[in-house]
Amino acid sequence: MSPARTDWGQSPLPSVRRARIGWAKSYRAVDLSGKMAQSTERDYVLGTHKDELERLGVQHRAWRPVVLDCWQNAGITLGSKVLDVGAGPGYATVDLAEIVGPAGKVVAVERSTNFVNAIKNTARTRALSNVEIHELDLMNDDLPGERFDFSWCRWVLCFVSDPNALVTKIAAALRTGGRAIFHEYGHYTTWQFVPSRESHEQFRNHVIRAWREAGGEPDTGRQLPSWLKKNGFVVRSIVPRIFCIHPGDYMWQWPAQFIQVHLLRLLELGEIGTAFADKVRADLAAAERETPSFMLTPLVLEIVAEKI
Repeated sequence: MSPARTDWGQSPLPSVRRARIGWAKSYRAVDLSGKMAQSTERDYVLGTHKDELERLGVQHRAWRPVVLDCWQNAGITLGSKVLDVGAGPGYATVDLAEIVGPAGKVVAVERSTNFVNAIKNTARTRALSNVEIHELDLMNDDLPGERFDFSWCRWVLCFVSDPNALVTKIAAALRTGGRAIFHEYGHYTTWQFVPSRESHEQFRNHVIRAWREAGGEPDTGRQLPSWLKKNGFVVRSIVPRIFCIHPGDYMWQWPAQFIQVHLLRLLELGEIGTAFADKVRADLAAAERETPSFMLTPLVLEIVAEKI
């Protein structure tokens, strides 16, 4: 398949916002009973509430230029049929639907009822007839039984209990020659302030430890190429995505808001005290005031693989 080049990468930002990062979700298996919806919302690590939806919107806008370029280089274009794996509130779903147009189709799969409702509301408001939504659990349920040209999966494998099993499901959902596109962390400890801030390093290490205790792996991107090979893919490209950002850069809002939201969540769960949270907040505010001040973001691996 030869990637098709188009001009849609320069389209204006849509009013709807989309993205999911790192600590946004925990895809632990849940009991598929009548209590599934309640359990699903509760075990999303940052929740699925309004503040989290807004944070995900900021994150999406920060990453959107990178993602649009990635999709374009991979070949997504008018008429493409795309599976959005772990779609969250559907911000990427909407972008993809606008790119593939009426002749194409986007199928979003998501476990959270709140997020599914957000996708439905946006699709209805924007009159997107080429969006199909499935509420399902990626570990316990099958993906929709059709063949797709592309799949898009961002910051999902790092939270599921069996990432290789999900790659197997994605492989089964793609046609021969179809392409799987991933954004996954490859080296989370690259995330740091320059000059360094001890409280932030403690916060970051706490995030990593809690992540692994919950059964996830923040550096899943390193293992992904081997899983792809085992499941009948050829890796076509691996691109490192890491940024050195200044407080005045819009990208700064991505990690800054994550810190604020995750501190509240940790306080709610009783995993940290107010003194530590206040110190992290104070150091973040100081970093935003002082000159020079920079931040290195967590390394993300952008991986595109073709099913053979």
